[in-house]
Amino acid sequence: MVNDRIIVAGFGGQGALRIGQMIAYAAINQGLEAEWLPSYGAEMRGGTANCSVTITDDEVVYPMFDIADCCIIMNDASLDKFGGRIKEGGMLLLNSDIVTKEAGRTDITIYNVPSDTIAEEGGNKRGSNMVLLGAYIAVKGGIELESIYDIIRHSFTGSKAKFVDSNIALVKAGYDYIKEHY
Repeated sequence: MVNDRIIVAGFGGQGALRIGQMIAYAAINQGLEAEWLPSYGAEMRGGTANCSVTITDDEVVYPMFDIADCCIIMNDASLDKFGGRIKEGGMLLLNSDIVTKEAGRTDITIYNVPSDTIAEEGGNKRGSNMVLLGAYIAVKGGIELESIYDIIRHSFTGSKAKFVDSNIALVKAGYDYIKEHY
């Protein structure tokens, strides 16, 4: 049975909302139920942005939750806000290039992913979110890489189509980083 609650958070412009959206779309494409709740608030580029994603093989009865199975955190402010909202035994993925604080938790599994570095080495310094998306897929399982690749192909169209191959490569790089280091 699938029943995952995920929080993705970072600065506006880092692509945190895009990660959550792509997880939800990929889950739906695989026949699961999913709910994506973005939180924009009054934030703009540089402010804090987050989203909640619920994935289940049953019905999403109520999409809001206080405690997550997993958090994908892209900055210190988001760790401060959401680090305590991960269930015991849950997992935390951190952009270790930006998050400088310790999570202060010993009851969860923490994955430090240098996603900015991996993205820059991959030739797309704005693709850190795609690296973290791939890392999430590797850690959590359940969502197939090909489903994510399909979402990327359908999301990046028109003038953004030139980023498809780069983003797919970064998702794979994040996936491979987890498989190689954890």
